[in-house]
Order: sequence, then C-alpha cells, then structure tokens
Amino acid sequence: MTYTTIIESFHQGHAIDSYKLFGAHFAYEAKEGVRFTVYAPNAKEVQIIGGFNGWDGENHLMERTTDTGVWSLFIPGLKEWETYKYRITSWDGKILDKSDPYAFYSETRPQTASKIVNLDEIVWKDQKWMKQRTKNIDKPMNIYEVHAGSWKRYEDGQWFNYLELEKQLIPYVKEKGFTHIELMPLGEHPFDGSWGYQAIGYFSCTSRYGNPKEFAHFVDACHRNGIGVIMDMVPVHFVKDSHGLREFDGKPVYEYKNPSDANSQWGTCNFDLWSEEVRSFLISSAGFWCDVYHIDGIRIDAVANMIFWEGNKDRGTNDGALTFMRRMNYYLNKEYPSVMLIAEDSSDYPKVTQSPLDSGLGFDYKWDLGWMNDTLSYYARDPIYRKYHHNNLSFSMAYFYSEKFILPLSHDEVVHGKKTIVDRMWGDYDQKFSQVRNLYIYMMTHPGKKLSFMGNELGMFREFDESRECDWFLLNYPRHDSFLRFYEDLNKIYLHHECLSKNDYDNKSFKWIDADNADQSIYSFYRESKDEILVTILNMTPVALEEFKLGVPYKGTYTELINSERDIYDGCNMCNFKPIRSKKDKMNNLENSIHVRLAPFGGIILRFDKTTLKETKKPVKPTRTKETKNVHK
Repeated sequence: MTYTTIIESFHQGHAIDSYKLFGAHFAYEAKEGVRFTVYAPNAKEVQIIGGFNGWDGENHLMERTTDTGVWSLFIPGLKEWETYKYRITSWDGKILDKSDPYAFYSETRPQTASKIVNLDEIVWKDQKWMKQRTKNIDKPMNIYEVHAGSWKRYEDGQWFNYLELEKQLIPYVKEKGFTHIELMPLGEHPFDGSWGYQAIGYFSCTSRYGNPKEFAHFVDACHRNGIGVIMDMVPVHFVKDSHGLREFDGKPVYEYKNPSDANSQWGTCNFDLWSEEVRSFLISSAGFWCDVYHIDGIRIDAVANMIFWEGNKDRGTNDGALTFMRRMNYYLNKEYPSVMLIAEDSSDYPKVTQSPLDSGLGFDYKWDLGWMNDTLSYYARDPIYRKYHHNNLSFSMAYFYSEKFILPLSHDEVVHGKKTIVDRMWGDYDQKFSQVRNLYIYMMTHPGKKLSFMGNELGMFREFDESRECDWFLLNYPRHDSFLRFYEDLNKIYLHHECLSKNDYDNKSFKWIDADNADQSIYSFYRESKDEILVTILNMTPVALEEFKLGVPYKGTYTELINSERDIYDGCNMCNFKPIRSKKDKMNNLENSIHVRLAPFGGIILRFDKTTLKETKKPVKPTRTKETKNVHK
C-alpha cells in the first residue's frame, strides 16, 4: 500500500495495516535513518525527543503532512534500541511528553519511553506450520492459558524471559497434551497487577520478558513444535497514565469526548469505538500481531462491555462498537483466514460467532461462561441437594449449538476470593480431588474446545497471584502428582479420539443416554464418530454402585478407557477391569444395555469400536476366463 492509500484507509476506519506507516520505521532517504509518523490532529507542534538529542527536540520538529493531523519526520543516523517520545504542544499551549501509540517496543516499567526496533530482521522457520494452520473447527483444541510472568520464575524471583519460556514451557505443554498456549495480554502495560488487561502499548510487545525478536523466536519455536499461540487483546479500554493515549494531543483522540462515556468502571478510559481513526488503530493492532508475530488466534476481552454501553444491557447496544467488531473480524478473516477470533463474552447477545455478512459479530468462537458458572456452582453443592439442581449440568446442551463455544476454566475463576478449581469442589480433601477428576472428565467429553489456566493441572489450592510462580512443589506430594498424571492421560484421550472434537458443532455427534436421573445424580451421554463411540458416565454422589444399568446404542463390547477412581490417580480403584458385553435388554430408550461398577464421585469413559459392526466377507476368487488364462500365461 502507498502512503496515501494507508492514510485514506486510516481515516475511513478500514485500515488493517496502519502500523506500516505510523510509528518508527527504519528507512533509507538519501541516508539510513528512521522515519517517525504520528497522528495528533489537535496539536500545534510536535517534536521528537530522545536519548539521541538529550531529550531536546528543538532541532527535530515534525512536519504536519496532512490537514487531518498526521505528522512525520525522518532523522538520519539513528540506531536500533534508541529511546524516544513525542513532545506535543497542545491547542492551549500545554507541553505533553507522550509515548508513541504505534511503538513496537518500550522501556521496562517504571520507565515510559518508546524504543526503536527493526522488526524486518525477524527470521521465521515456521513455514510448514503456517501453510497447514486452520481455525481448528474439526480438530482438537486444548488451550493452556498462561501468565508469562508467573508460570515459572528464576530462583531469585525474576521473570522467565521469552527464551527461557521457549526452553521450558513448550516441552511442558507438548508433554501434557495441550495444543495451544494462550498468553494473557503482552501489550506493554504499566501495572503488573493488571496482568496486561490495562494496556498502554497496542503494538509494543512488553519488555518485561525480553525484546520483540526474542518473542518472535518463542512463537516460531512453538510452531515448529506443533503448538499454536493465542494472544489476549483488550480493545475496550486503556490506562489513564499521562504518557499514554489519554488526551493524547491535549484533547480526546482515542477516548470518547463525553466524560461519562470515556471513563470506565475499571478506572481507565473507554476507546471511542465510533471514531474511524480509533477503529483503524485497533484493527491494525490485531493485524499487527497476526502479521509480524504469526499469532494463531486473538481472544478479545470484555466483549459484553462493547456490545452494551459499560456492559449494561439496560443502556442498550453500542452500535458503534458493534460496527467496529464486525469490521475488525471481517478484515482479519479476509487477510488472515486461518487465525482464530475468540470472544470473551458474558452476554446473551445472539450471533456472536456468525458472519458479519449475516448480521453476526464475526467471531469464530465464544467462551461459554454460562457453562462455566453452572458447572462450578453445581460441583460446589452438597451432593444431598444436587438432585434439585440437576439441570445445571444438562442445560448447556439446550443452547450449545447456537454458537461455537469454548469451555473455559480460566484465570478469572481462580482469583479474588473465588477459590481455585479444586478448592471449589464440595467436601473434604479426598472428596475434592475425586470430584475435580470427575469434573475434568465431564469437561473433556462435553462438546466444545477446551481452555484451562496454568496451575489447574497441579490441583493448586492457592489462588492466582501474578507475583508468584505456580506451586510446583505440590508435585512432591502423591495426591497432586497423581492428579497431574490423570490430567495428562485425559488430555491425550481427548487428542487421540476424534469423536471428542471432529464434529463438536454438529448435534449428531452428541447424544444424552440419560440427562434426567436426578434422584441418583448420575449423568450419561455419548460422543460418536465414524469408527467409535465414547460413553461418559458421571456419578455426582458419594454412593458406590456395583451394578449400575445403562442403555447403550450398539450391541457389542464396551471397554473402560479411563476411570477417575483408578488407583494410579489416587482413587479407590473401583473400576471395570474387564470388557463389558452388552445384553439385548432395553434401557434408557435404547435396545441394548450394560452393567457397570460406579465408584463414589466416579467418572468413566467407555469405548465401543464401531468397526466391529461391519460385516466381514471372504474375498471372492475371480473367475478365470479364457482371456484371463492367456494373460496369466
């Protein structure tokens, strides 16, 4: 694209690559140097200040290149990693020192300057991955959500850098059976405690863990090891820090002009999603991570707060924000058709995962937060009362096919006094672990892609704290070590049995056997593919059942694939050790039935091989005619 084309697209709200113009770019204009370009429509004057000029920009005045407020200047001789800011004289004469909204790198907090970096030097070796990459609709997707600063740390408490994460995180997720790493926001942010969700740099990969080239190396290594990378992005709001986007040139540029709309519930500024330039800024930010860093998916935070003003349904829909989301997803899908677009949306707004051309929002997936809330509230209940809330677990399938859902047990569920996943289970220490194993069998066999936050697989009882690493010491205790083994085995069952993922969003792949056994608090269903079915049975009470009768869809032998109460998982070992042969005895409206042993709080997956149903015929010996005899001779 030419300079003029990008400018026109930027002002029209349709730019997906405005970062190719704005920011600091190495260039050759008679001499080698860097061209800076910034949008400041209300500025009277803009200087470039930095370490290279002693933070005095008198000799580096930018030229206003358009009457729409685009300023630019080429400075010869600048080197990579130099620091800089824009010194803006506002309409009323105030002097504002601002970081570059399009900075590709920044100083580590508490320092606030932008840094020059040459992203053209990034070398990629992931061509095979990129060529084969898809949106994974008919593939297993098991996401490991990670806060990069607190998965693991060095002995002195310092963060792992991107290269150390490459060495340790990638082998771990491969070994444990995950397909993708989802990184909590890596855009530059001033406050550690925001976990990146209150950002200041929408093109600046945070310097906490290294530089942009090292991050690209991490992503490249993920791809070469068959692991996808999903990035969280927050196009709803931004921090109010004085060096950032707030009143960038002395007046609102990125936020709403009306203070009541501009100020968010988080003490931040809401993006003005009616502004065409802001739309281009945010669409280009998403495009930047896809283009420059080969990101495989973008998860958009707080979508409900864009759909409705301040997330309040009573205030009505924010039509400007709806237009922004449809436009962003349309252009991203057009330019990067294999990148997944994921909505973290707590609302019941329809058609979130339908095409913008069909009045949808254009996301590929939506987090099923209703499933998460219903599930965790059910497992927290005393089993005596679960029969009165039986539909908590069956209700999800009543609406599941309305969207393409991901089942999340994310960082949001293990903070702020909510307790961790295992600690939210009802009962004593032993009962909590029995039920959390049961929970994960339910989750992994339920339709929908999966997401789990780091530490869930360890059975942690301490809530997420960004200042501390996961409690890896727990693996010294048999109960936690056994739980991790169970988690890994279950993940690998999910990965290797296509009936659990291939037809996730086709209602033919899931059938209830019994969704209504409230008196015993037992659920049963099966997933089906061309060659097999997997039957899931979940006992939600501490009552053991030696002979539980269950209807099954086919006549034949059913083999226990995994039992949450196996002794190797520190369970009571009440299992079905031998294959179970069905009988022609009607049950649950099915012609055949089996009897299984069902442990207290037990979760079971049984496998039936459908290829045994196919008739085997002896090959017919071909008739040898006169002609064929001559051929054989």
